[in-house]
Amino acid sequence: MSLIRLQLSDDLTDLLNREAKTSKRTKAEVARAAIADYLTKQERERFMAAYIRSIANRDPAESLAIAEEFLPLENEALALAESGGRSRVLAAWDEPAPYGAGRQHAPAARRKRTAKRRAR
Repeated sequence: MSLIRLQLSDDLTDLLNREAKTSKRTKAEVARAAIADYLTKQERERFMAAYIRSIANRDPAESLAIAEEFLPLENEALALAESGGRSRVLAAWDEPAPYGAGRQHAPAARRKRTAKRRAR
């Protein structure tokens, strides 16, 4: 982790101190979280701006074709949301998987602990 120094106005320092005390975190933790949130928001805004620019340059016929392709899925999602129902895909997800299906091998350390417990 790198170390930075910065100067804050008295008002900002007071806000930082108050938030650290209220959240029972250090000022450094609050500042790191605030910087991370800010940078994430900036990145998202840049991405959305680039996405909007790319859409603006698209042929209207292409945009219409894409919209028509997704219309049935959007209608299904809307119907599910309005009815409070669950899709078959989500319902199937809740069913237990057959033994061994989709299971991943435990890390070596975990396998060793398990073997030791079984040996007792």
